[in-house]
Amino acid sequence: MRQRRKNLLKFAQKIDCDTLVTFEPENLFYMTGFWGEAIGLLEKNGKTTIIAPELEVGRARDESEDCDVITAERGTGLISSLIEKIKKNRVCTDCQNYSVMISLKKSIPKIKSSTEPFYNSRMIKDEKEVKILKKASKIIDEMFDICTKKMKVGQKESELQTILMKYALEQEMFDTGYKSTLNPLIIAGGPNGALPHAQVSQRKFKKGDLVVTDLTLRYKGYVSDATRTFALGKISSQANNAYEIVKESQKLGLNAVKPNVDCKDVDFACRKYIEDKRFGQYFIHSTGHGIGLEVHELPTISYRSDTKLKENMAITVEPGIYIENKFGIRIEDSLIVRDRPIVMHKFTKDLVTIWI
Repeated sequence: MRQRRKNLLKFAQKIDCDTLVTFEPENLFYMTGFWGEAIGLLEKNGKTTIIAPELEVGRARDESEDCDVITAERGTGLISSLIEKIKKNRVCTDCQNYSVMISLKKSIPKIKSSTEPFYNSRMIKDEKEVKILKKASKIIDEMFDICTKKMKVGQKESELQTILMKYALEQEMFDTGYKSTLNPLIIAGGPNGALPHAQVSQRKFKKGDLVVTDLTLRYKGYVSDATRTFALGKISSQANNAYEIVKESQKLGLNAVKPNVDCKDVDFACRKYIEDKRFGQYFIHSTGHGIGLEVHELPTISYRSDTKLKENMAITVEPGIYIENKFGIRIEDSLIVRDRPIVMHKFTKDLVTIWI
């Protein structure tokens, strides 16, 4: 935790600030070890304070590391207590609330609104974070194995989701709260698989379906993300060909991952292969993204990205092919950037066919 705070302050100094204030729960957790309703304050000497309403104080004291915990009334009381402590400092905050920022600017006119110090620090994982991500990934692999035993023709997507989420909860894995889908998982059979962020539905699996199974879950605060695509019986020759193309594309992407490589080059490695096989128009999203305390973090593995990979970044590589009204295919792993990347998922990427 001490090193994290040093890193946060280092990035704060790059934008001429000596104090960080966080309102976002992910950044609060990263800075203090506490996830809840509170404001986090990190001063230039490393002193860290949590300002929390009374209902959160007990938990904040128990769960935080080396923090002072101050009690304040909810709402304006929290802001007033914060202002008293920082009004003479050069402050950066991740506050996204317009009315709160207006209130802060009245007392601290030069306060800066920026997420850069937080996101830049969070991009590089420490060993504790890597260990948690590895454990989360292992549980997801176990859930893929459950798919091979429990998925069947006639089963609803929602029924499989219930089976998987029951196991996840037993392993202390939880929904990420990702805002782009209403469901905790993506389980999309047949034509539903052509929608990369398909909602889990009441559709029943049919013979010949490909089933995109994207398991994105939170363990001890951290998100692991992986996808496998299963076949229910014999699939079309077009689908089988597309699967092998995605599999090889993902392999090329993984092989491109190394420190100091441009993120866009990883995207290019995957995308060019799919384009060369004349499926380029069906690869409709970026190749990957960072993971950590949120589902999608920096860096973005995209042709638009100007970021270079650095050691101990945690990213995904997830090319896909999506043919409207027919099928979708995605293969995704979470990995840690090293000279020899640590691919955290061990479940096979060969096409698993479930014969019913």
